[in-house]
Amino acid sequence: MMNGRTLLERMRAWLPLLPPLLLLAATYWLNQQVQPVPAKPDSSKRHDIDYEVDKLSSVTLNEQGQARYMMTTEKMWHYPDDDSTHLQMPRFVSLHNDRAPMVTWAKTGKISSRGDEISLYDEVKIMRLGNDKQGDMTFDTDYLHIVPERDIIDTDRPVTLVTAYDSIRAVGMTLDNKSRTIALLSNVRATHEPVQK
Repeated sequence: MMNGRTLLERMRAWLPLLPPLLLLAATYWLNQQVQPVPAKPDSSKRHDIDYEVDKLSSVTLNEQGQARYMMTTEKMWHYPDDDSTHLQMPRFVSLHNDRAPMVTWAKTGKISSRGDEISLYDEVKIMRLGNDKQGDMTFDTDYLHIVPERDIIDTDRPVTLVTAYDSIRAVGMTLDNKSRTIALLSNVRATHEPVQK
């Protein structure tokens, strides 16, 4: 009986602390309810591929429905965070009714988000096929910028132009395929091999 009475006395001694303890528990619970929800990781900041295409071939037509450009690539993939499209082993062919095609290829490339500009990197080569008046020309560089709609190609890097009898080195070039003109921008050095008769 003594034990029961001691326990009851102890409970009575703690009874005045019960309301503050309940208030403290309710305050803690309420505080947890109003805390902001932890932010979820923003997946738009991740640089993950959203699609990939292997062995792609495409043809762009002009207003008359004739083939204007052809593109092939071993692999193409796209990143949604910066809207960039990357190419592996791309090859572009520019077609005209009045002249031979111009072929451009590289190890890697990138298409702008609007699709109106192309950058090529690593062992970039252009072959402009000749005609009766002018022979074949090849260009080698490590970077090339292409604007297909304007048929303009340019680079600010070292470039080598080779024809049947000339080898020309320069830094920077603009090639206008519509007007068939080439501007070599600086440090131009040429070697000419005369025609053997």
